[in-house]
Amino acid sequence: MSNIPETGRTPRVQIRLIVIQVLVFSLLLTLLGRLWYLQIRNGDEYTDAARSNHVQQVVQPAVRGTILDARGVPLADNETRLVVSASRTELMRMKDRGKGVLTRLAGVLGMTPKEVMDKVRLCDSETPQPCWNGSPYQPIPVTDDATTQQALQIRERAEDFPGITAEPTAVRRYPAPGRARTAQVLGYLSPVTDEEIEKAKDTDSPFLRSDQVGRSGIERTYDKALRGKAGVTRYEVDKLGRVLGQVENDPTVPGSTLVTSIDARVQAVAEYELHQAMKTVRKEVDRVTGRPYKADAGAVVVMESKTGRVVAMASQPDYDPNVWVGGISGKEYAKFTSKDSNYPLLNRAIQGQSPAGSVFKVVSASAAVRAGYPFDDRYNCSASYSLGGRSFANFESKGHGPITLGDALKYSCNTVFYALGHKEWQRDGGLKPRKDAHDWFYRTAREFGFGSETGIDLPNEVTGRIPDRQWKQRFWEANKDAWCKQGKKGGDYVQQIAYENCLEGNQLKAFDSINFAIGQGDVLITPVQLATAYAAISNGGTLYEPTVGKAVISPDGKKIEQIEPKASGRLPVDAQTIKDLDKGLRSVVEPGGTAAWRFGGWPQDKIPMRAKTGTAQVYGKQTTSWFATYTDDYTIVMTISQGGTGSGASGPAVRNIYDALYGLDDEGNQDLKRALLPKPQQTLPKIQPDGSIEAPPIKPYDPEALKPKKAEGQDDGQQGLAGPPVWRD
Repeated sequence: MSNIPETGRTPRVQIRLIVIQVLVFSLLLTLLGRLWYLQIRNGDEYTDAARSNHVQQVVQPAVRGTILDARGVPLADNETRLVVSASRTELMRMKDRGKGVLTRLAGVLGMTPKEVMDKVRLCDSETPQPCWNGSPYQPIPVTDDATTQQALQIRERAEDFPGITAEPTAVRRYPAPGRARTAQVLGYLSPVTDEEIEKAKDTDSPFLRSDQVGRSGIERTYDKALRGKAGVTRYEVDKLGRVLGQVENDPTVPGSTLVTSIDARVQAVAEYELHQAMKTVRKEVDRVTGRPYKADAGAVVVMESKTGRVVAMASQPDYDPNVWVGGISGKEYAKFTSKDSNYPLLNRAIQGQSPAGSVFKVVSASAAVRAGYPFDDRYNCSASYSLGGRSFANFESKGHGPITLGDALKYSCNTVFYALGHKEWQRDGGLKPRKDAHDWFYRTAREFGFGSETGIDLPNEVTGRIPDRQWKQRFWEANKDAWCKQGKKGGDYVQQIAYENCLEGNQLKAFDSINFAIGQGDVLITPVQLATAYAAISNGGTLYEPTVGKAVISPDGKKIEQIEPKASGRLPVDAQTIKDLDKGLRSVVEPGGTAAWRFGGWPQDKIPMRAKTGTAQVYGKQTTSWFATYTDDYTIVMTISQGGTGSGASGPAVRNIYDALYGLDDEGNQDLKRALLPKPQQTLPKIQPDGSIEAPPIKPYDPEALKPKKAEGQDDGQQGLAGPPVWRD
C-alpha cells in the first residue's frame, strides 16, 4: 500500500481532467465548424454534387447521316453490326486490370490476347496504333464484326465477361458504288477526344463521349450536320444502383443527309483511268535517264465549268476507307503513314503541289496582254533564248519563227514567254525594282487564284506558291542564317549556291522571271487551282469556289438547305482576251497542236474541246505530267508525278473520261444511251414521302465499251491525224 496521502494526488488528476475537457471541447468546436462549412456555406454545392452522384446517364448514339452522290447513290451510309465493346473503367478496377477478362474475350473472338489488349489501350505520343484515341470513360469497340454465336457466348456468360458488351450497333460503311472508292474526298471517322469535348461543351453542338467525328474529307467539313444528336436518358438511382425513376429524356436526332455533286459513275471512271494511266506510263522509258517512269502519284479533277461543282475527284495512291471502321489496325496505319506507301491519305487534288509547266502559259499570255503586248502580234519562237551565257531551250529545241500568243499556246513555245517574262522584269527595274513596279506576271498569277486556297469545302487544302518579290524576301529571311553558315566562296557546288543565297537570296533575278513565265522555278500549283482557273476561262471569266456539297436534307426530308455555287472573283482580263485564250486553247487539240494526237476524231463542231499540255521539271525527279482541258460543260485536269509528258501520260485517260461523259466512240459518234452525264446534273434526288431517297442502279465501269481504237495504218503517236508528227509537250 502506498504511503502517499490521498490529497496529494488530487491536483494532478484535476489538471489531467481539465486538459481532456479542453481537447474534447476543441474537437467538438472543430466538428461543428466543419459541419457549418459543409452544410451552410457550401451546402448547395454539395447537395447538387450528391444528387448528381445518384443520376446515371444512358446514351443512345445518333445514326450518322448518309452521304449521297448527285443522283442519290450512297457514298457513305450505315449498316447494323454486332459490336463487342469493353469498358476500360471497369477493367481497370479489377486486380489484374482486366487481363483475364480480355484473354477470355480473345478466345471467343478468335483473336490473340495482345490484339485485344492493344485495342483498349489509350493512345499517346509514344503508343503506336492500334490504340484508343477517344475518351477512356466510354465503351471501347474491340470488334464490329462479331458473329451471332460470339455475341451469345458473351451475353450468356456475363459473369465471365464483366465490363464487356455485345450489341447491335449502326456502323459507318463506305460501299464504293460502281467501284468508286472516293476515299480522300469522303474522309473517315474516329472517336471524339476529351479535348474536343471540353472545347465544344459551351457551343450549340457539344460532343458526347460516344460520338464519332469526321477527321478528313467531307465527313469532317459537314460533321455537325451528319452527326445528329445522341439521345440521353437520365435515371435516378439509389446508392446500390437500383433505378428509382426517370429524371429526364433527350430524344435521339438522326444526322442529316448530305447530297454531293459527285457522280459515282464518273468517279469510278476517273479513278480507273487515273490508275490505268499511271500503270501504263510505268512501262515507258524516260529518254533522259533511260529508266522507266516511276509514276508514283497522281490526281484528276472533273468540274462543272459554269458552277465550280466537283463531279469527280480522284487521287493516287488511294485506300479503302472502310479500314477505319471499328478502329484501324497497327499494320494498316503504319502502311498509310509510311514513305514506302507514298502517303495515300493525302488528297493530291487539293494537297499535291508541283511546278506547273506549260499549263501555266494561259497566265503568262494574260499577263503579257495586261502589260501591253497585243495577243495577235508576232513574237519570235526561236529554238532557244540566251541570257548571260546561259541558254533556255524550247522543248526538244524546236522553233516556229514569228507567231501569235495563240500559236504560242498551240505549239507550247517556251521562248516566246521567256522573252516576255525577261522584258517585264527589266521594265520593272530588274535587280533594283521601281517603287511602282507592275510585276504583271506575278500579279496575274495571284489574280487567277494561284498562291491561295480556292475555298473548296474540303479540309487541309494547301495554297501552292507564287514566288514573287515578297515571297523571295520572306524565304531569304527564314533561311539566311543557314545559308550563311553553310556557304563558302569557291567551295563545292552546294556551298557556292548557299554562299550566293546568303548574300542575295532575296533578289528576284532575271532567270527567276524567265522560269516563272513557263510555270517553272519556285512556282507550285495544285490540280484544283488549275481546274478552277481553266473553268473560269470556259465560263467567261468567273472564278468559283469549288464545292463538293450540294444540299443538306433533314432526316424527315422536309427541310432542304441547298449549297449554292459561290463566285470568288473574276479573271483579271477583259472579255476579248478570254475569247483569244479560248481560241488558242482550241487550236491545241487541232492538227499541229500539242494535244491533237490525243483527240483524233473528236467532234469539234458539236462539242468544242480546248486543252493545254504541260511537262514540268522537278529537281531530283522525273518530269510531272499535266493535262488541262475543258468543254462548255466540264473542266478536267489530270496530273501524274514522275509521269513524263502531259499529253503522253495523261492524255488517253482524260480522253476516255470525256468519252464516258458524252457517250462517244473512237470516231466521235455520240450515243446518248451510253453517255453517263452529257449535261451537268441540275436537280436533287427525289425525296420519298418518308424522307428517304431511292438510289438509282449503278454498274461498274466497263472500260472496253469506250476504249479508243487505233485507226488502221496509224501509229500510237498520230491517232486519228494526218500529216507529219507534231511536237508534244
